[in-house]
Amino acid sequence: MTNNSSIGGAYMQHQINFQFILVQLLVSIFLCINLLLIVTFFSKDVFYLTMRYILFAVTLLSDSLILIMSDVVFILAYFHFTMQVGICVIMSIVLLLYIFVTPITLTAMTLERFVAICMPLQHAELCSAHRALHCILIIHALSSIPSIVILSIFFASVSHRFYTQDRICSLENILHRWHDHVRSAISQFYFLIMCITIVYSYIKIMKVAKAASGENKKSTWKGLRTVILHAFQLFLCLIQLWCPFIESAVLQIDFMLFINVINFNYITFILAPRCLSPLIYGLRDEMFFHALKYYALCGLYKKQSSDLVCSSN
Repeated sequence: MTNNSSIGGAYMQHQINFQFILVQLLVSIFLCINLLLIVTFFSKDVFYLTMRYILFAVTLLSDSLILIMSDVVFILAYFHFTMQVGICVIMSIVLLLYIFVTPITLTAMTLERFVAICMPLQHAELCSAHRALHCILIIHALSSIPSIVILSIFFASVSHRFYTQDRICSLENILHRWHDHVRSAISQFYFLIMCITIVYSYIKIMKVAKAASGENKKSTWKGLRTVILHAFQLFLCLIQLWCPFIESAVLQIDFMLFINVINFNYITFILAPRCLSPLIYGLRDEMFFHALKYYALCGLYKKQSSDLVCSSN
């Protein structure tokens, strides 16, 4: 019985170690890809003078910050490092803020496509670079509302001594269950509004696509596919909200399964969407793709082909 127990413990530790290494490898790869996309964004004036590219860069920066901060929290929890609750609250609130920035920015990008296709005469005025800066401020203001509400409720319901306690940093570990229900309710309300916005934009663009002809029709259907991509990205973000409920249910069944589910959810619904979707979006844009290809080739074949690649551009 003792031998079986020790073998099982060793196997569990091996599994956790493998998953930990896999997570760190994926985080490193995704951060490198995001960094390359960010460098590409700043490579040409047209990118940071056009609203859709500016909003795309906002998602890249937001996702990169989430990758870094969530990985730090993951490492601390994995090695059972504790910190004062006050510091953990600050980290968690910043993380929560930028978890909302990405889907709200995706919704803003959908509205930009809606204006470009359904209101082409007003597009230049409504979607200028100057307006993009105002849009970024609005996105962060809307994203901060859930953090402010949860933080206010948290401050009003815990004692001052609680902030000096040492705990493993996790929102689920420092919030009461009813706090978590409030957070979930706010999140689902936000995503309901965003889903309605995307569906409305999709229907309107679909009507324009059916009425268009020639080049306009091709451009409209391309915009429609972009809206579908944003809807898919939003769906992945929505699934992330259900993960804590699934993990809590699994914890009551089996601890080993609980560990595997946490790692699967983290890789599938936090890490992967934060990089793969922006990469797909970047590759779909012809101008951005050529700039990305140029920088990727100059970076990978610096000695052999940089002269050819750079001179041809």
